[in-house]
Amino acid sequence: MPTVAEHLDYPPDAKLLILNCADLGLCHASTVGVYDALREGIGTSASLIVPAPWARESASRFRGDDVGVRLTLNAEHDLYRWGPITQAPSLLDGDGGFPRTVSDVWDHADLDEVRRECRAQVERAVLWGFDISHLDAHLDALLMRPEFFDIYLELAVDFALPLRVLSAEAEPNVGFPVRQLAAAEGVLFADRYATLPPRDTRQAFLDLVAGLEPGLTEVTLRPAIDTPELRAITGDWEARVADHVLLVADRGLDRAIAEAGVTLIGYRPLHEAMRRR
Repeated sequence: MPTVAEHLDYPPDAKLLILNCADLGLCHASTVGVYDALREGIGTSASLIVPAPWARESASRFRGDDVGVRLTLNAEHDLYRWGPITQAPSLLDGDGGFPRTVSDVWDHADLDEVRRECRAQVERAVLWGFDISHLDAHLDALLMRPEFFDIYLELAVDFALPLRVLSAEAEPNVGFPVRQLAAAEGVLFADRYATLPPRDTRQAFLDLVAGLEPGLTEVTLRPAIDTPELRAITGDWEARVADHVLLVADRGLDRAIAEAGVTLIGYRPLHEAMRRR
């Protein structure tokens, strides 16, 4: 079978890297930070949280960027709440928003309501004008249980969208063949997924690039600008601001990426390859 790189018309030994910027629409600080990373920095893709309070404002700023939908069934911040965009009683917690924890979703969600909500999130992004490039799963809620993954995969097939899934090393932890099931349906996804630590992010990124293996690797970051709003919403605001600095202000990274023979791409080439097939 052709590798992902070969599906994208790269040689099989190509080193490809997606720098995906998560949480577009989460808040104003994240919206500004993500678009900064895509337009002024080295970010190559982003994931939109459609039910989040600033998603519609993010849509008003869209200029054809590589943006996917981060399918969302949780609102994990204690005091910053959002909820389903469909009538979905099983996806509400006691204060009227999405559940705060993934386990709460798994324990109480009606699968028909999950399917309807996730499809509505994709369709609303399309209605807003986004040319969706991929699907992502917020907090991996749709990835870790087979009955939820079926919905995730169904949407990828219906809309011909690549998925963010799990690395092969993490797949045994979920107990079912996530990657095999996606591949059997012709869905494209990265060969591996990497995360950066909240501290010493720059050095970790340089080490990652220097040691990158052939194939397609995806790194997810959450760039945001420093605002009182961001500090009030989440305790990890410093890491988000550091991601913004890394992607936008650190011009030395371009040279390191080039010297390592790494090519930056987004998710749109995967989407186009799936549509051609």
